[in-house]
Amino acid sequence: MPRRASLRRRPQPPPPLIQHPLLRDGTPKRLKISPRPPASRDDAGMDREQWNSRYAGSELLWSAHPNRFLAAEVAELAPGRALDLACGEGRNAVWLGERGWEVTGVDFSDVALAKAAKLADERGVRIEWIQADLLQFVPEPGSFDLIVVLYLHLVAADRRKVLAGVAAAVAGGGVLLVVGHDSSNLLDGYGGPKDPAILFTPDEVAGELSGLRIERAERVRRPVDSPQGETDAIDALVRAERSDLERRRRSGADRFDRCGRVSTTWFLVPVAHMPGSMPSCSRYSTGQRRTPASTS
Repeated sequence: MPRRASLRRRPQPPPPLIQHPLLRDGTPKRLKISPRPPASRDDAGMDREQWNSRYAGSELLWSAHPNRFLAAEVAELAPGRALDLACGEGRNAVWLGERGWEVTGVDFSDVALAKAAKLADERGVRIEWIQADLLQFVPEPGSFDLIVVLYLHLVAADRRKVLAGVAAAVAGGGVLLVVGHDSSNLLDGYGGPKDPAILFTPDEVAGELSGLRIERAERVRRPVDSPQGETDAIDALVRAERSDLERRRRSGADRFDRCGRVSTTWFLVPVAHMPGSMPSCSRYSTGQRRTPASTS
């Protein structure tokens, strides 16, 4: 008699980390892929597979150049840890990596992330790519010096949830930059989503960033090409920062806060104090020294 095929299911191996070409230092890049990513929607109401189909071409869907507002807002920042949320094909993450930032890029499209990894390899930078549903991705609080959220459009409740998570993830002295199609773009601008429910204004975003100081919240115009020639898209731009005092508190440096600054360049050193008195300190700068008066 012929052998009957076994009805037992073969155990499924865990989802692998996709290996990409080696970096210049010989280290392999890894793209973290979840086994069965949950369904998710983006600014145009498209699910993951629809975005994968859109990204499927060999050419970049968007430009390889960084977003103009990102380039302007971070030009003077010292590199640190950066998070690019909804990074797509990675143009902004790669640009940051080329400037010394340690970057993590997150998107829900594995096809886009594969193209992002290829772009990073071509330009010789090391980026951590993570595939995740942004409504479920929660970055570690206080862990990033820069977070960028560019053209991520969700309904208001989902947007507030995502922004609450990224606002908490901004480290002391860090910056959060949010840019997207402004609500006024629907009638007065060009391009972008046509659903008013997923558009926003600078004031709406600014009001959703708890614990951060708003440095800039305004409508900005972006030149774009149209069949009728060059015209403007209208974007909402919000830049927010977390006070550096929180970083200093975590390091214990807040005990020096009562001393006055001597100049723009100064150092903090403890000074002995009598039991029962308030701690004091000295601040030194080039050619200057000041010791605060003792407390009574």
